Amino acid sequence: MILAFGGHRYLVEEAARRSLTERRLNMRDVTRLGGEDVTAEKLAPLLAPSLFGDSVVIVDFDGVKVGKDVLELVRSAQGALVVILDPSAPVTRQKVYREAGEFVSTPAPEKVGDVAGWAAQRARERKLKLERDAALYLAEVFGSDLASIDSELEKLSFVDGKLDRALVSRVVGKEAPGDSFAMLGAATSGKPAEALAQLRRLLASGEDPFKLMGAVVWQYSLVARCVAVLQDEPSANEHIVSTRLGVKPYPAKKAMEVARRVDERKSRAQLSRIVQADLAMKSGGDPATTLERLLVSLSL
Repeated sequence: MILAFGGHRYLVEEAARRSLTERRLNMRDVTRLGGEDVTAEKLAPLLAPSLFGDSVVIVDFDGVKVGKDVLELVRSAQGALVVILDPSAPVTRQKVYREAGEFVSTPAPEKVGDVAGWAAQRARERKLKLERDAALYLAEVFGSDLASIDSELEKLSFVDGKLDRALVSRVVGKEAPGDSFAMLGAATSGKPAEALAQLRRLLASGEDPFKLMGAVVWQYSLVARCVAVLQDEPSANEHIVSTRLGVKPYPAKKAMEVARRVDERKSRAQLSRIVQADLAMKSGGDPATTLERLLVSLSL
């Protein structure tokens, strides 16, 4: 029988471990093949029935070019439980797994908000009082590295009381990377200190100032277009704007957040400041200083 798992690497390992535990098996005690060892010659003896019952083997297909002989061998295995770890399993292999047993998909949360939701759920399972901003901080710092988030939650289980962003950041000891959308949003909502903090983190993480300026130009151009859409259709949401302007929903949503705070006159004035700053930078002005001045001017 095949018991296969696909999706996020960390979740695949976790799901396989849980499934084996339910069968009263310890994943550490099960023979495991991976990498160059995944061959029909090495796998076949492990699938032979044992005097003590069905054989159990874990086969890790991650990064392996799976040959037809190997796939046929696990598909036709009798008297053996073949646990397959296949994070990037194509549809063709998924079909084989379902026909010969079971395939469990463990898709990864990708967007920051989704990762934060995953972290919050894990915290609840551990009975931790993790606040929303703290979960978002973990998502910003670690992205899709779910193993690291789980590890930090394990450390936080020794901390009593509510876990807010400030406390969690002290325990983790890492600063969240900057976000150019958040930087622009803070500047245009009159929060220069927050905008400058985002800029500092972006530059510290190695972002090119010229690329940052290019991002600001593009993002605010999108804001100006959103302002025009809202004038014609005040109830428009990011999905309508996304379709009308031909952009993805996420940047449309972020641009709409800014657009709802400005009118056409103000958006034109701010776009003019951005263009002037862009020209100043390209004319030899200090990149970091030019960006700082721009953010302050946008916040006025």
